[in-house]
Amino acid sequence: MSQPLIIPRRTKPAAQRDRHRSLIGASPQKTTIGFVNLGCSKNQVDSEIMLGSLVNEGFQLTSDPTQAEVVIVNTCGFIEEAKEESINTILEHGHLKKTGTCRVLIAAGCLAQRYQGDLLKELPELDAVVGTGEFGKIAEIFRDLLAPKKRHRRLWISQPPYLYDELAPRLRLGKQHSAYVKIAEGCNRNCTFCAIPLMRGKQRSRPVESIVAEARLLAAEGVKEINLISQDTVNYGVDLGLREGLVRLLRELVKVEGLRWIRPFYLYPQQVTDDLLDLYAGEEKITKYIDMPLQHINDRMLKRMHRLGDRAAIESLVDRIRTRIPAVTFRTAFIVGFPGETDAAFTELRDYVEQAEFDRVAAFLYSDEEGTGAADLDEKVEREIMDERRNTILSIQESISTANGMAKIGSILDVLIDGRSGETDGVLEGRHEGLAPEIDGVVYIDEDSTSSTNTRHPRIEMPSPKPGDFCTVEITDTAAYDLVGRIVQNSVY
Repeated sequence: MSQPLIIPRRTKPAAQRDRHRSLIGASPQKTTIGFVNLGCSKNQVDSEIMLGSLVNEGFQLTSDPTQAEVVIVNTCGFIEEAKEESINTILEHGHLKKTGTCRVLIAAGCLAQRYQGDLLKELPELDAVVGTGEFGKIAEIFRDLLAPKKRHRRLWISQPPYLYDELAPRLRLGKQHSAYVKIAEGCNRNCTFCAIPLMRGKQRSRPVESIVAEARLLAAEGVKEINLISQDTVNYGVDLGLREGLVRLLRELVKVEGLRWIRPFYLYPQQVTDDLLDLYAGEEKITKYIDMPLQHINDRMLKRMHRLGDRAAIESLVDRIRTRIPAVTFRTAFIVGFPGETDAAFTELRDYVEQAEFDRVAAFLYSDEEGTGAADLDEKVEREIMDERRNTILSIQESISTANGMAKIGSILDVLIDGRSGETDGVLEGRHEGLAPEIDGVVYIDEDSTSSTNTRHPRIEMPSPKPGDFCTVEITDTAAYDLVGRIVQNSVY
């Protein structure tokens, strides 16, 4: 029987493949589906919802693309590099219509929503384009495409009103103890570089009750960590008439039994209230981890980007966060090469990154995106210069992260075990609360360290921890963005 997992991006742990197998069954009469997920964690949730619906309707997944009768690519269209990857992936799987068993090839998601008929016109390999507003109809779309004597290329595009709820079938693709929960869709901001509102529409928040119900279901499945995602998490609930909606939501989520970590992502650097920061500081289940893309520090750049606030406001906010949340881990992101970014403006950004000493920094190259305000701005920056600037930022941040890692040697941390390393035998991987899944580093642990020889702790024979266990770990070494440690107490939670 085919192993059910997404193709071909990354290999999933064996335990997860087994779980998917039991959900799907092995009936050879079922139409087989190959699924490729590209892009961010929000796309991953969309893919999980589509997969859940398809499996629920009797379709069967396969990890072998040559055996798939239908291949669907959930595309990303955020920046130029992502668009190129999406198109190349469509072309790659289009060849299977000649060399494999593929009868139908579908492009879904952001790129599909944004370019619609252009994709059908330029990519004859495609049979259908499915936008972000049609995910709830995916099984119906599949049946229509596979119906005898009805084969015709077509679009399924609407304004994107779709927003899943806790009742939607979902086949999770990540680790069994960690899950993404999308709390809202779309965005009301007007950042000039961003095409998300064009692809995802205005912000639409899920009700608090729906999110809490989903969290309870996940906890009942053994999930220990939920990661709250949306395009503008700090603005959650505004469209529902909620005041400080994120605070209200978090206060309900911390009551869910079985959850250990609640990690909000994508906080916009405005509307961050003291109530929110105090909740972070005071609630044990909320990770002391701030993910807040600042985008730039130069006042002229921030104004051209249509970002609210200026350098003074950003510096004040960063100081306030660090004061009110002791030992907080701060992750941010900046755009280099935005139109009008002079040498002086970049130098200001470079110096700020060096001075602020954030724990994690992502640096993105600006790209012109059709339909956005920045596409029409003058003073474009050459690609070669953008590359140099990004490399400079990343080099500075690597030094900062290395120093931060060295400072953690000898510390004792609670670590969530993710599983065995896919790179080295006999090594476990885990994360402390300052390491988010997939985007940050990991803590490497020698499985032999379950027999502690640490002079600070007596020798204790302990069973090897399982994925989802929390262990007490002493940090013994560092390697760039990763840490190395030994277990001194197993199964803390």
